[in-house]
Amino acid sequence: MPDSSSETLPRLAATGHEGAPFFAVSVPKLVVLSICTLGLYEVFWFYKNWCLVRERERSRILPSARAFFAFFFCYGMFKRVRDFPIQSVTVNTLPAGALTVGWILTNCLWDLPGPSGLIAFLSFLFIIPVQVSAARINEAVAPNHDRNERFTTANWVTVVIGGLVFILMVIGSFLPEESVV
Repeated sequence: MPDSSSETLPRLAATGHEGAPFFAVSVPKLVVLSICTLGLYEVFWFYKNWCLVRERERSRILPSARAFFAFFFCYGMFKRVRDFPIQSVTVNTLPAGALTVGWILTNCLWDLPGPSGLIAFLSFLFIIPVQVSAARINEAVAPNHDRNERFTTANWVTVVIGGLVFILMVIGSFLPEESVV
């Protein structure tokens, strides 16, 4: 694990993320894109964070594999945020284990019948506390980093198309199922 020494900070700045140790994204953007991508933005969130971990720790981890198999690696990411060693920010109260269990269980509810399956789209709620803690760390380590609050053109296209698909899914989940005889 890196420390907050002067040797670590220049190496963080060289990552191309203006020194932010974790993926920066505003909570509203995280929520909207998680819903409008039907949860795929959460995989992207894990991927971007694991890329930064790999660079910072100079490890040989595969961020794409860790993101794809996030069920197995989400605790490791949540724990890294909780245990990030910086004295000016206290995040050690982040309940990484409980958030992991909540995120995994919520994601597993997608196959519930009818509208109950929509509960799975609330899995982002378990990433929000982690992102808030990561944002506090980013602010302490790299106060001038890009907070990634604005929606890009690609984000807006995703919101429009994904939002329409999500609305259709919600409507469809309330429609009665027809039995085939």
